[in-house]
Amino acid sequence: MSDRLDPDAPARRLLLGRDLAAFGERTALVTADEEISYAELAARVDQAGRALGPTRRLVLVAGANTVDAVVGYLGVLAAGHVVLLVPDEDRAIESLTRAYDPDVVCRTADGAWRQVERRRGSAHELHPDLALLLSTSGSTGSPKLVRLSYENLRANAESIAAYLGVRDGDRAATTLPLHYCYGLSVLHSNLIRGAGIILTGLSVADACFWELFRAARGTSIAGVPYTFTLLDRVGFDTMELPHLRYVTQAGGPMPPDRVRRYAELGRRRGFDLFVMYGQTEATARMAYLPPDRALTHPSAIGVPVPGGALRLAPVDEAPDGIGELVYSGPNVMLGYAGRPADLALGRTVDELFTGDLARRGVDGLFEIIGRRSRFAKLFGIRIDLQHVEAGLESDGIRACCVAGDDELVVAIEQAERRGDARRLVAAGCKLPARSVRVLVLPELPRLASGKVDLRAVAALAAEPVPAAPAAVDGTDLRLLYAEILDRDDVTDDSTFVGLGGDSLSYVEMSVRLEQVLGVLPVGWHTTPIRQLRAGAGEPSPRRRRTLDTGVALRAVAIVLIVGTHADLFTVRGGAHLLLALAGFNFARFHLTDAPRRRRIRHLGASVARIAVPASLYLALVALLDHKYSWQNALLLNEAIGPRYGAQRHYWFVETLVYMLVALAAVLAIRRVDRWERRWPFLLPVGLLTVGLAVRYDLIPLSFEDNFTTPATLFWFFALGWAVAKAGAPWQRLLVTVAGVVAVAGYFGDPLREAVIGVGLVLLAWMPHLPSLPGLNRVAGMLAGSSLYIYLIHWQVYPPLQRLSPLLATLAAVVAGVALGVVAGRATQWLGGLRFRQRAPRRLRAHQVRPRRLRPTFR
Repeated sequence: MSDRLDPDAPARRLLLGRDLAAFGERTALVTADEEISYAELAARVDQAGRALGPTRRLVLVAGANTVDAVVGYLGVLAAGHVVLLVPDEDRAIESLTRAYDPDVVCRTADGAWRQVERRRGSAHELHPDLALLLSTSGSTGSPKLVRLSYENLRANAESIAAYLGVRDGDRAATTLPLHYCYGLSVLHSNLIRGAGIILTGLSVADACFWELFRAARGTSIAGVPYTFTLLDRVGFDTMELPHLRYVTQAGGPMPPDRVRRYAELGRRRGFDLFVMYGQTEATARMAYLPPDRALTHPSAIGVPVPGGALRLAPVDEAPDGIGELVYSGPNVMLGYAGRPADLALGRTVDELFTGDLARRGVDGLFEIIGRRSRFAKLFGIRIDLQHVEAGLESDGIRACCVAGDDELVVAIEQAERRGDARRLVAAGCKLPARSVRVLVLPELPRLASGKVDLRAVAALAAEPVPAAPAAVDGTDLRLLYAEILDRDDVTDDSTFVGLGGDSLSYVEMSVRLEQVLGVLPVGWHTTPIRQLRAGAGEPSPRRRRTLDTGVALRAVAIVLIVGTHADLFTVRGGAHLLLALAGFNFARFHLTDAPRRRRIRHLGASVARIAVPASLYLALVALLDHKYSWQNALLLNEAIGPRYGAQRHYWFVETLVYMLVALAAVLAIRRVDRWERRWPFLLPVGLLTVGLAVRYDLIPLSFEDNFTTPATLFWFFALGWAVAKAGAPWQRLLVTVAGVVAVAGYFGDPLREAVIGVGLVLLAWMPHLPSLPGLNRVAGMLAGSSLYIYLIHWQVYPPLQRLSPLLATLAAVVAGVALGVVAGRATQWLGGLRFRQRAPRRLRAHQVRPRRLRPTFR
């Protein structure tokens, strides 16, 4: 049984308790309804402590962000009793009540704060130094508790107040729950300096929070990484917060780019950003990054807090310079408790082995590399799950990873990124794609601290997986969409455009669908699969086969380009027809109903699918053939010259990329995005009008000026865009007439103008052309490889041209198709490479080998 309270016990010397009255009439707590002075708070705390009686007891306190909970907590602590601080949730309260049998339970019930005595006196033997019991980081209601002493609380509060420079005029908002060690440390470090607390349970995503914060003249905000995600959503960077002095971040690593961004914002707006590192086992804080180092070292956790020390303990199989981070200081816990009998124990821990792998830079700053406990081993590869998550975060995918027996489960919130997540993780970790399962959740489950609830995710991942739909005679449309678009989230309500399809994947999909459906319905790319499914099955031999007009025109255009260059025939106009087709496909696949950001992201990915292979190929060509230069490799020849000779061979690719990048920038503007959605046909017609003003020299441009090729030829692109958005017959007629009239006489070559004019008429009025199965396959192959045929034909046909123009043309086409196959197979590898390059170095997964730490996130 416990002893009676000793007035000279450590609790009586704890500033957080009895000495609150020393700050007099200074404001202690501010809520939406009242302000409470330190003198009044001290009186309420004293009353709460006296109500517990003279015998030292174990008191469970439900830690809500309310005045009653703060008074109750401080009252128990100040009177020398032991606080078991838990979330204000029935499940956690019931679980820990069963596990530790507290003498008193203080919580909100029926709208009022109640103190329920479960017995008179105490059933426990409580060590004299024991002050507070908290759940370990990441657990809620777990019987494993951290035992903290009065000295732990005092030392850490003083340390935090010192490096933050807390002033008595400060007012800190409770953006985190009281039962979480980070939220609790905000209370401690401000009360110990006589500063004010803005006490609220509102989220930073709530406008009422900011009204209270401004009215109370708030000076500091604390947040975990998820808090900063919410701050981004509510436009924190534009808020007027005249009294804000500093912002703190802890509770897990935040992406370096976000750290840097908030540090830069603070420099502009007059507040400091403190990135901090800690664990419940160290009361709260172990390290902090001085604000002036956040811009230059955004990945670091910084230096030890005042009074503490950090060292690196050797770890087997880790490379030199990397070890487990070990902390020592007066805030290190007494030890763990797993049962009531452990509350009688004294100190069992002298220093804290954090479980984090870290290194120390030459500048003395520590940096976390990974966590030892979150490694999974699949197919002989050791993978750091935390680094996989951070790498995905850098790619814009919020994720939580858990490992099964033979698979890696990646839980995400963004259904449209399912395929990206699976592909990036498989490529980055060198795992078979079948061993990566993506679990889409409405929202990642989180603890009250804002951290992802790993146990909840693991439980969801362990649930039985519904069987995949079986193929029906090889024609199941969902499986076909999943195969071509590399998506595993295909449903009967999915559409080609909704799943991220673009002009490149459109070719293969249209040809394959035509084999299944026989005749592709108009607008199939925006039609849900359930509506297309009715036509699934092998087409009848008598059934007319058709070919998508856009696919046919692409195939014809690329053959005309190559054949003309190889002198097999002279029929020009293919490149300009391809520009119109590019505008047509831009409108169909990128100007969808998707949100603006998703539109821009989709367009950016499509631009990359053109620009990246072109740049890589031209870089190789420039090394082997001095007719080409670095301007070609960087797609800058049209921009900076020289605009003549062989270096102009690739004007078409550069012009198309310039146009798409410019349109992405323009459509990223909210107002333009709204205009396009409101007037989908009127906007391209307006742009076509401007383009035609250039075509007819109403806006004169010199062909010798840089960038004139995109400017003078944009009207072809706008023409295709307008055709795609022309829904009514009168709209199609208007665009057709405008296009044919504008093309007539433009080149002074009737045949060339006829090629483009006929192509425009077919595109506007005939969605599909009669065809044959074999012809469809050839056209699909040519259209799908058109970019690669265009790239390589300049190197293939010249040596063979004199021998045979036909052979030269066929060789160039075959070489282009082969290059397209190679590029397609390299896509997954390039995706992994992009992921690895974008992820911060410290966030990459690792494969541990003897004496080395080799990266597997490649």
